[in-house]
Amino acid sequence: MPAHNGNMKYLIVGLGNPGSKYADTRHNIGFDVLDALIKDSESSFETERYADRAEIKFKGRKLVLIKPNTFMNLSGKAVHFWLQKEKIPMSNLLVISDDLALPFGTLRLKGKGSAGGHNGLKDIEAVLKTVNYCRLRFGIGSDYARGKQADFVLGPWSLEEQNDLSERITQATKFVFSFVTIGLNMTMSALNGK
Repeated sequence: MPAHNGNMKYLIVGLGNPGSKYADTRHNIGFDVLDALIKDSESSFETERYADRAEIKFKGRKLVLIKPNTFMNLSGKAVHFWLQKEKIPMSNLLVISDDLALPFGTLRLKGKGSAGGHNGLKDIEAVLKTVNYCRLRFGIGSDYARGKQADFVLGPWSLEEQNDLSERITQATKFVFSFVTIGLNMTMSALNGK
């Protein structure tokens, strides 16, 4: 079933921070999921306005993938710009972010929700003036000492986590492909917690 508006175009946003010093850190899992989404395609990311952008097709859908290059706390600017530019309805937006409140590797898709202290989500909410957009949260756990949250979030994965990471990233891509084909509710019931 296509989206009710017949719009077959989707904006998939992976959150992270640009620059090599942030590569492979927990906070950049959104970027990593997008990299996995294009891995088997001919597409690649090109730097455009406010974001690195790529495009893939899947079962008749067009997925516009963006990694904002504005730094995390200004992610809303990129999301807003690309929604407008590509004329994508809010219902076809999916934002992928890390989440401290979920155990490592837990994936949860929701149609709305609070930013939960996540600076990227907070800014998107402020710019779009709504909490009603779909987000896929990738659990990173909260195994850090008091006052060390920033170091943890901006730090590299533990060796143990690295062992499971690619399988969890692959699972996250399944959420995305499911979301664009069967929609939010069916994907939530089929995949949340898997």
